[in-house]
Amino acid sequence: MSLTDKAIDRIRELVQSGELPPGAKLPPEQQLAAELGLSRNLMREAVKALAVSRVLEIRRGDGTYVTSLEPELLLSGIGSAVELLRGDTLLELTEVRRLFEPIATGLAAGRISAEGLAEVERHLEAMQAARDDVEELNEHDAAFHRAVIAATGNATLATLLEGIASRTLRARVWRGLVDEDAAGRTLAEHKAIYHALAAGDAALAQAAALMHVSTTEQWLREHLDRDGAS
Repeated sequence: MSLTDKAIDRIRELVQSGELPPGAKLPPEQQLAAELGLSRNLMREAVKALAVSRVLEIRRGDGTYVTSLEPELLLSGIGSAVELLRGDTLLELTEVRRLFEPIATGLAAGRISAEGLAEVERHLEAMQAARDDVEELNEHDAAFHRAVIAATGNATLATLLEGIASRTLRARVWRGLVDEDAAGRTLAEHKAIYHALAAGDAALAQAAALMHVSTTEQWLREHLDRDGAS
């Protein structure tokens, strides 16, 4: 472990212990470095690293603060990392989505409000109207699932699923489905999810979501094999 990593761990310990709670302002750099037995250069590097990971926020002219530490903030970097994944790692990602999203959709069926259901329906109708426009389909597809997962009321789960549902991958899948005239089948899968939510049927919602995610996974496996063969 490098000296910078050790400095990062020292500051993280202060945050984890509650000595520096969310929203707290850190002591001046020189004071904190002395208290932790670190050089100012190491302290500065550690603070920069924790700012990148959204644990700390550097406010120019005001000081350094602990962020809210909300999952939406701390887990927001997952999506950027996901966009860089390729090949078999993408298949691993769809397996993770297959584990989480159906269960989350079933959970949403028992919790979704009338307003939340109307939001899901709005994006479903928009997808149906734009079935030949890949960009618009992709936009409303992501918003459809975002609205479903938001209905769980679980911010951590919502942030994780938002991160692993790569927008680039969604666009590739929709482009392939439109090219292969399979968009209608996938739209029907979205409609099945909506009707299960409307019925408040958790088991049916989970099954419908599993079918939908499995379709995406099957498409990806076929195209990765095809690309590899070519």
